[in-house]
Amino acid sequence: MPATDPAPAPDPGALRRHPRLFRAAGRRKQPRLRRTDITVTDEAAVRRAVKAASLGNAMEWFDFGIYAYLAVTLGHVFFPSGNDTVQLLSSFATFAVAFLVRPLGGTFFGPMGDRLGRKKVLALTMVLMAVGTFAIGLIPSYASIGFWAPVLLICFRMLQGFSTGGEYGGASTFIAEYAPDRRRGYFGSFLEFGTLAGYVAAAGLVTALTAWLGTDTMEAWGWRVPFLVAGPLGLVGLYLRLRLDETPAFQRLESDTAHVPEAVDAPETTTRGELAKIFRRQWPTLILCVALVGAYNITDYMLLSYMPTYLSDELGYSETHGLLILLLVMVLLMVLLPRVGRLSDRLGRKPVLMTGMLGFLLLSLPAFLLIGRGGVPAVTAGMLMLGLSLLCMLGTMSAALPALFPTDVRYGSLSVGYNLSASLFGGTTPLVITALIGATGSNLMPAYYAMGAALVGVIAVACMKETAQQPLEGSPPSVETREEAAEMVMARAPEPKF
Repeated sequence: MPATDPAPAPDPGALRRHPRLFRAAGRRKQPRLRRTDITVTDEAAVRRAVKAASLGNAMEWFDFGIYAYLAVTLGHVFFPSGNDTVQLLSSFATFAVAFLVRPLGGTFFGPMGDRLGRKKVLALTMVLMAVGTFAIGLIPSYASIGFWAPVLLICFRMLQGFSTGGEYGGASTFIAEYAPDRRRGYFGSFLEFGTLAGYVAAAGLVTALTAWLGTDTMEAWGWRVPFLVAGPLGLVGLYLRLRLDETPAFQRLESDTAHVPEAVDAPETTTRGELAKIFRRQWPTLILCVALVGAYNITDYMLLSYMPTYLSDELGYSETHGLLILLLVMVLLMVLLPRVGRLSDRLGRKPVLMTGMLGFLLLSLPAFLLIGRGGVPAVTAGMLMLGLSLLCMLGTMSAALPALFPTDVRYGSLSVGYNLSASLFGGTTPLVITALIGATGSNLMPAYYAMGAALVGVIAVACMKETAQQPLEGSPPSVETREEAAEMVMARAPEPKF
């Protein structure tokens, strides 16, 4: 929000003449913190919330990971034979289609989550994602039904993208509002643990099926298996989410607004009214969110989605070879991820995020030069350089982004900002990099693209405020124990005067 001018200091003479009046006015502006104002979290409930949100995120990226890792195969199955590059570009264009509708999903599900609650909307997005992914596994090939094969693929990819528009903003909001203030980074890191788990599961399943069935059988029917697995996974995720209670912050918000007259609230109760409120009041923070997410998503999709295709199509490695190296890197990142979340709680979000952005800015070119030399040690070292830089963002972003916005518009604002940026920069990354390599003939274009994104990220991190160990805006403080709550009340109580 734009900075406001500080209130003028009271006249010293008036302050001496009317001390009680000024003390009363000060208490109205900054009321004393009471024990009932503080949320004491339930450790078991927090862990259930983290598990349910993370599983949904894992399923989302399992679905997207499958498509990315099978991009070459799906290009052969769903598009006319001929030029392999054209087939690959067509496949990546269809991958990007899901991201083009994500902002629509964000503007639909985000305000709904602020109005109806986080839990209900997250259950709905889970169902739609599972249906879209499962349906892709049932589509006949281009050889069977011709033009209708890519049309159906695009339709179900759009359903995936629409549902995903409400997923990340809701899941990160859900965890942030459940977690205690001092451990929000640690618990938030498990959302991205789910991201990596989804990618690992997708890469592992695709690698195992390709090694077992072979390329010809994968193109004939094996590619369907990973998509069909999404159906049962969706049911499990739905069950876990429906068992949860609404977040304490949203319950408190509902309680505080329960006595507001209906006429006062009416202008903002529609989706259009809520979106207008978001853009009118939160536009500076939305721009910051778009910049942060853009830098994060370009580097994320470049490494976790595009890299296997880069290794196989541009450098001539087998598909299995590239996926195995990426699997090794992702498993290592999963092991380190909670530690980075804890580090962001202790040091702050900004130092950890800045480390990741500077890592991509300075190390992308050396990493791709190493990868281009070939050989397992060089390729692994290059991907680890990129992976460790990405780790700083993965372990921090899911706690930093929800803290940018106040509680009453958090789900909607984050969904709009995140998905707008993901649509423009995230899902288009494989397509843009493939096109840039084709236009320039340089295999170093992914490095230059990542460096440009990281430079924007450095500026965005420098502009954001530190939120580690602070209450979420618009929500009361959240602590782990009653003793901690009592200490907080005593620490903020005014000193007695004698």
